[in-house]
Amino acid sequence: MWGYMGNYNWDGGWAWMGLGMIGMLLFWILLIVAIMALAKSMWGPGKEKTPLDILKERYARGEIEREEFEQKKGDLGG
Repeated sequence: MWGYMGNYNWDGGWAWMGLGMIGMLLFWILLIVAIMALAKSMWGPGKEKTPLDILKERYARGEIEREEFEQKKGDLGG
């Protein structure tokens, strides 16, 4: 009676229980990450950049000069 410890009596049962706990933890982490990715894809930034937005960004970064910016802005109709 005193020596009986169920299935965890030196047969590796504790190790299997530890692996099960790690597996369950990984399952929940993956589930949460999947839900977050789905939510981001559904409610993330829905507006794509227009060519004018890209042109403004290039001008702001200094990739193009003011004259080129104004010319391309006129070409785009903005």
